[in-house]
Amino acid sequence: MRILFVVPYVPTRIRTRPLNLIRALIEAGHDVTVATLSTTEDEVREFAEIIEGRCLVLCERMGKYRSLTNCLLGLASRAPLQASYSWTPALADRLAALLGTRDYDVVHVEHLRGARYALYVQNLLKQQGKNQVPVVWDSVDCISALFEQTARASRSSSSRLMARLELNRTRRYEGWLVRRLDRIVVTSGIDRSQLLHLASTFADDDEPGANLESRVTVVPNGVDLDYFRPLNGEREKATLVVSGKMSYHANEAAVVGFVQEAMPRIWAARPDVQLWIAGKDPSRRIRDLKSDKVVITGTVPDIRPFLQRASIAVAPIQYGAGIQNKILEALACGTPVVATEQAVAGLSMQPGVHLAVGQGMKGLADVVLVLLNNPGQRRYLGKSGRCFVETNHNWRSIAGLLEEVYQEARHEALATRLTTASAPAEVVG
Repeated sequence: MRILFVVPYVPTRIRTRPLNLIRALIEAGHDVTVATLSTTEDEVREFAEIIEGRCLVLCERMGKYRSLTNCLLGLASRAPLQASYSWTPALADRLAALLGTRDYDVVHVEHLRGARYALYVQNLLKQQGKNQVPVVWDSVDCISALFEQTARASRSSSSRLMARLELNRTRRYEGWLVRRLDRIVVTSGIDRSQLLHLASTFADDDEPGANLESRVTVVPNGVDLDYFRPLNGEREKATLVVSGKMSYHANEAAVVGFVQEAMPRIWAARPDVQLWIAGKDPSRRIRDLKSDKVVITGTVPDIRPFLQRASIAVAPIQYGAGIQNKILEALACGTPVVATEQAVAGLSMQPGVHLAVGQGMKGLADVVLVLLNNPGQRRYLGKSGRCFVETNHNWRSIAGLLEEVYQEARHEALATRLTTASAPAEVVG
């Protein structure tokens, strides 16, 4: 297939979903064109090195000033700020020129930040008489569900305020998009149910709404099993690692809560335990946690050594959406994982078999202490977790699910066009 893949940020190893879907689609023999927005030259360079010239890439610069302007203008609209954040006429013009000169079988657009491009491309295709080309929107997560949790549970007052301001119009907009675009994919069954509920709850009488159940499909996140893998040799003793982008409010809340509420309980029983907080752009609240027993790495060129050397990876997520990539990456490295129930809600894993689950910060601390004192159980969970991701989260298999969505969307769009073309003309007078 000829696939136009629009993503409102450059795919990188941190933005793992678009990167690995694009790679897997190329490896499967598809002709992929990527249209994206960059904020730094480093991310463009990283993407180019990984892709190795195997696809056409259209890239426009997206500065912070432009995003801020978009948000200010977006305050006067009914759409959420997320839908305005990444809009730039420069990329829109390049998409229009591209679709005027090249034919595609399907257009894939990622995230709520890309939704405006999905609507723009859908309109262009209709104007060009290319109604048989479906637009597939990868919602990734249900963002309004994330906002609902943020408004309730975030430790940041600014994050809570912003979530409350955006919640209602994000709900309406996501529900409307489900009815508007040809097909929608999400990372988990929970997100699918939430989007379908929004589509039913906030429907207008003049909006199409047939076959909503078949319109939304789960395409889970995967993990690069060649890149993230176990290493031979001994791990660091009594060392915990928490990974992720540390400027993200959900990660900040998780890390601060774990250090303040769980670690004192762990240190009381095991004073030798060290915690690594590994991830880019740590917030001030996280930087303030640094001590002789808490290492704040900041941005690192490679997260793998921290996952491969730690005794246990901890995912103390208190709220979130979709699938937590940090868990998949740790499991792929053969590292035993201890997580909250919220962190594994999007995964079909069996606690005690593939990873360990604790209820609340006290529960996490107790489970961590049990595993620290049981090397055999840690080895078992490490091997079992690796087997789980090999079976259920291989990007090649996941890309196959996405291909099926593309094919189904193409057949539906073509059938709709043929039905419309063969319908008898209305007789007037």
